[in-house]
Amino acid sequence: MTPLMSGFSEYKSSLFRQITDDQLQEIHSASLEILERTGVRLHLQEAVDMLKQAGAHVSEGNRVRIPPYLAEKALNTVPKRVVLCDREGNRVMPLEGRKSFFGTGSDCLNILDHRTDKRRKAKLDDVVDAIRVCEHLENIHFIMSAFMPWDVPNQIVDRFQMEAMLLYSRKPIVMVSLDVKGLMDCVEMAEIVAGGEEELRRNPFIANYVNLTSDLLHNEESLEQLLYFAEKGLPTTYTPNGNRGAMAPITPAGAAAHIGAGNLTGLILSQLKREGTPFIWGGWGLLMDMRTEVIPYAPPDMIGLPAAHAHYLGIPYFGLAGCSDSKTLDGQAAAEASLTLMGDVLSGANLIHDLGYLESGLLGSLPLLVICDEIIGWINRFVEGFEVSEETLALDEIDRVGPDGHFLDSDHTMRHFREDWYPQLMDRGNNESWVEAGAKDLNTRAKEKVDKILNSPIPQILPERVQKKVHAVVKRAETTIK
Repeated sequence: MTPLMSGFSEYKSSLFRQITDDQLQEIHSASLEILERTGVRLHLQEAVDMLKQAGAHVSEGNRVRIPPYLAEKALNTVPKRVVLCDREGNRVMPLEGRKSFFGTGSDCLNILDHRTDKRRKAKLDDVVDAIRVCEHLENIHFIMSAFMPWDVPNQIVDRFQMEAMLLYSRKPIVMVSLDVKGLMDCVEMAEIVAGGEEELRRNPFIANYVNLTSDLLHNEESLEQLLYFAEKGLPTTYTPNGNRGAMAPITPAGAAAHIGAGNLTGLILSQLKREGTPFIWGGWGLLMDMRTEVIPYAPPDMIGLPAAHAHYLGIPYFGLAGCSDSKTLDGQAAAEASLTLMGDVLSGANLIHDLGYLESGLLGSLPLLVICDEIIGWINRFVEGFEVSEETLALDEIDRVGPDGHFLDSDHTMRHFREDWYPQLMDRGNNESWVEAGAKDLNTRAKEKVDKILNSPIPQILPERVQKKVHAVVKRAETTIK
């Protein structure tokens, strides 16, 4: 059996809990009532017809009220475990329980260039750089496109992003497409790499990230993508965008119920299309800040609640962390990245994305991504727990050393000191050694690590014949641009 990726987090303690099962049942019941009483508006006739045939009530052409039994049936057929593979088909990311895996985000419009410290629009080279950095970082387990490049045709940007992800990394991919035509091209590229449609379905290394207009308003493109991936039997991360105070109630409980209704709609449709289709619960209930009208990425108010709802139902959850509302790489950025990562891990989020994002998702930073990798290492050790045994209690060793000795030259110390966590980026030396090494702050050391990665040789991930087939899909898409 192929070992799991290293560096993933798994919080096993039952001491941290924000909400009880009784409260979660109330939230879930509220989601069901929203579906049955208020309903959702679906801008795809196929989805409306599927639900109507299954027993839902349709009015106003596309306003669909969904009875609770359809949700309960879907919850009985959806897998409770979703496994993503690496490029060789090794099953490295089991999304289940409270295992947490980490990756970047997608489609960030701007980059904080670590070479100049200037904010600029992102290019395709930045997408490649981000993927290459991710490939080297132990605690980054999956990749996304990270940036929206402005130097390729916008109509087919998803094909360029997908090609870069396939060419420069072996890690699982969470992909984003503009529409179902782009999605079909990206899946075709993945099937070329996997060796065929059935091979990709059996050992999927891609999941699709779908954003909705809002929790109760499902746009045509998102529904088309959901149903296409369901038909393929591939996992979808379905993510309602219910921003609290704007498109969802401002109260956390109300927002969680609202988000739940959006997720359940996608879940029901995925199971109606193909029973057993893997589905990943999304949505974060981000606040619209009433002072600024900005939607911040790092508030504490809702962290853990949607994840708890997903865990209550036994469905993997798509989290958001390792990001900041700061406009630059400063103390706020490090603090918010750390706090959000810790919050999502303690909440048991399974697929945690948007690492390295600043400015509420508008600005990406490769040095912050490197810093997040270090933070995750710290968190991994924190949540790991402790072994209590005859060996670790070390009573014989304590008695041997006695009150007047020390443990520096102890065999017991030699056996166990490497079990502690040692940073690669953060500085633990004394002031003299720090000054001697150049008195570099964390930001500087992170930039140097990024440069070291980007200056290293680029391995060939795919054979040339496969690269050519993948690129042919991109070239074909280019011919469709008017």
